[in-house]
Amino acid sequence: MLAAPLFSAKMIPTSIKTAIIVLLTALLQPIAFAQTTSIPQITPETFVSEMLVGLALGLGAAFLIGAASVAGDLMGMQIGLSGAAVLDPTNNSSENVLGTFGTLFATTLMLAVNAHLVMIDAVAKSTRVIPIGSGLHAAGLLAMVRSASVLFGLGLQFAAPVIATVLVANTALAVLSRAAPQLNILSVAFPVQIGLGLVALAASIPFVGAFYHGWSGVYNNTLDHVLSAFVRGGP
Repeated sequence: MLAAPLFSAKMIPTSIKTAIIVLLTALLQPIAFAQTTSIPQITPETFVSEMLVGLALGLGAAFLIGAASVAGDLMGMQIGLSGAAVLDPTNNSSENVLGTFGTLFATTLMLAVNAHLVMIDAVAKSTRVIPIGSGLHAAGLLAMVRSASVLFGLGLQFAAPVIATVLVANTALAVLSRAAPQLNILSVAFPVQIGLGLVALAASIPFVGAFYHGWSGVYNNTLDHVLSAFVRGGP
């Protein structure tokens, strides 16, 4: 709940989050106990182990939401909208307008494809793969850190069309300024840069939406890799 997108949003009251946690605990308890041979003992090791498993489940989805936010920040800097900040309602913080758009867009798409149900199913799956009270291998932590590459890799892929478009536009404007020195290029460059950047963003949105339509495959692959590393020390 602390790391998973949708569930960790600050706009959701703490009482509702607590009710969801209690409800999921009651529903998943029979599944969890069915995988154990004895009643798990509450020890610091067990507490830390379960916390790491839950963190892995939440971060796997949070990285995909964060990728859209990173893409929005990159596009905002390239277009020239880095100074335009608005309130991000999911985090109650001020953020780049395109970064906020990316976060809300990705969140809406994930809700549309039942991401909340996929994450709840992942919790049930984790109790079968890693029974409650079992030890974890340290290699799982390394796998969690490496999975963060999804955040920056996908963010750059989402922003690439806009970055390339703005780069070509700036190159053309530089050539134009050399060919016509009397032209006040600064008064022309800013609106052209923003206009072309927003057009490229609008053209790339369907492709970003297509990725999030099949996001569960990326999420499940990341989760399988991390959980297997926790269990066996490797993929």
